[in-house]
Amino acid sequence: MIITTTNTIEGRPVTDYLGVVTGETIVGANILKDFFATVRDVVGGRSDAYEKELHNAREQALREMAHRAQEKGADAILAMDLDYEVLGQGNGMLMVTCSGTAVKLSS
Repeated sequence: MIITTTNTIEGRPVTDYLGVVTGETIVGANILKDFFATVRDVVGGRSDAYEKELHNAREQALREMAHRAQEKGADAILAMDLDYEVLGQGNGMLMVTCSGTAVKLSS
């Protein structure tokens, strides 16, 4: 599945627009990760635990969107957009959403 942020794929004209597809995931940060992230904020450095959680959430949302596009018979997703939001009490959850247009491409 080709996923791109562009509106076209060079050399592969769109033959059919199949509609908007989305993927979303919501993950919570546990208290141990929060503690170590706070320590890193104080002493400096990157929070590997949060970066891994963000990466996993993004990949899960993209997989879900690609799966929905495949169910429609798509070859590609154009104009893909990723969004991140914090939710919940004390902003303890992260929501990652993605959307794009599922399309059929010429061979």
